[in-house]
Amino acid sequence: MSAAEKIQRYLFASGLDALADHTPVIEKAIHDFIAQLGTPMEVSNDALYRYEVPLNSEDGSCSLIDEMDPAPYDLSRILGGETESSTRKLKLLNIMVTRATMVTGADWVGIYQRRINQVGNDVLVKLAYRGRPSRAEFPLNAEFAKGSTNSEVGLSGGAKLIDDVLTYAAEGGGYYVCDDAVQSEICVPIFDPTNGKVIGIIDAEASPKAFFNADRQAAIVAMALVVMALLP
Repeated sequence: MSAAEKIQRYLFASGLDALADHTPVIEKAIHDFIAQLGTPMEVSNDALYRYEVPLNSEDGSCSLIDEMDPAPYDLSRILGGETESSTRKLKLLNIMVTRATMVTGADWVGIYQRRINQVGNDVLVKLAYRGRPSRAEFPLNAEFAKGSTNSEVGLSGGAKLIDDVLTYAAEGGGYYVCDDAVQSEICVPIFDPTNGKVIGIIDAEASPKAFFNADRQAAIVAMALVVMALLP
């Protein structure tokens, strides 16, 4: 299957058919991301595996963005330790989010993987991100998905583009508040290349309304197509 055919298959599966005429742009962005993966990255394991997270509200419906949990989130617990393979892949994922932030100009970009957490729940866990601290795990269940774009996309496999968060929420759309300055969001699935199942998501956010135009969407799609081979 050619690169263009793989892109077209992803666009169809995720509901992003409107980007079909951007296939050459997506293919070029894929090459750019792959080229960046050769960039040396000197970073400690502590920085790769542990990050700050805000406290959640009592009902779990939003993050208290100005109140940090005194204990950082430790990825090694859900990944089965700090293995050589996981460390290498986390470095690559951090290169990806850094490049995506530069290319799109988004305020926030994060990569999540579908995993079973320490208490046996199906969740999306944040592996790498750039932007303000945010929630580490999003439950993958129908009830939580009513108020979370991330969980909705993780369950359905359908991409979500929001050009105006306030209007979207006012019209009944479910939205998990991590940063009340955010007005635009795109969330896309990461598919398993062997069976097409959703194995993660990429989420990107920005303060201006209607921020994610076709070119920026294309960059996020390209990222998803590369990341599918990089998850630990």
